[in-house]
Amino acid sequence: MRDIALGQYFPGNSFLHRMDPRVKMVLTFLYIFAVFIPRNWVGLCGAVAFLAIAVLLSKLPVKLVLKSIKPVIPLVLITSALNIFYVSEGTAVFEWWVIHITTKGLITASFIAIRIICLIAGSSLLTYTTSPTTLTDALERLLSPLKIVRLDVHELAMMMTIALRFIPTLIEETDKIMSAQKARGADLESGGPMQRIRALVPIVVPLFVSSFRRASDLATAMECRCYRGGMGRTRMKQMKMRAADILSAAVVLAVIAALFALNFFIRPVL
Repeated sequence: MRDIALGQYFPGNSFLHRMDPRVKMVLTFLYIFAVFIPRNWVGLCGAVAFLAIAVLLSKLPVKLVLKSIKPVIPLVLITSALNIFYVSEGTAVFEWWVIHITTKGLITASFIAIRIICLIAGSSLLTYTTSPTTLTDALERLLSPLKIVRLDVHELAMMMTIALRFIPTLIEETDKIMSAQKARGADLESGGPMQRIRALVPIVVPLFVSSFRRASDLATAMECRCYRGGMGRTRMKQMKMRAADILSAAVVLAVIAALFALNFFIRPVL
């Protein structure tokens, strides 16, 4: 659970840290879209290479980025297994009873697994290089056109950012509760599925109580500071787009166009 990187921010002065958060957020969503464009290995390798360049520009340790992938390994394995056993096209590699593994299934499983890894690693770079406060301001600016339909954009952005910020806090709280229960002799790892589910009750109940207490303390603190939403509020740091931000957006759009073009010129795998 300590490996969950969602909501964590690591201060730095890299190119990605200095980018306009609005541009960074839009480019992150564009990259997520771009990961699902390639239908051949050349395009997928291009998406992986682009992610590797982004990691280098962020100046974050590679181990830190790989650490963010660890929690989704079970999802990757389950997705890969489903593709291996349920894709029947291609040359048979292994057959036994109802199990049929083909070359097409192995290729599809590998392709999907790499896509999921790129998706998680690319999304983690956004929270690694953007502080929660800056992320709130950027989200509010991007959603500002919705004010036309009288949607309280500031409150929505604040709620999303608070939820994102509290994920590492709740993970740390869960780890403390589990350690405390183990010190009292609780067995959380052995037994059947039902026994493990029942063993989670002493963890879930204190976690809920702690979560509501933290939410109440935060609400009280905001009221004591006379928080009344976004009406009339000013910002200490103003967001300004630079030439590097525009160039980065142009590069990402060029990469997406190239990935689309590769689908027409190279034989698809999927």
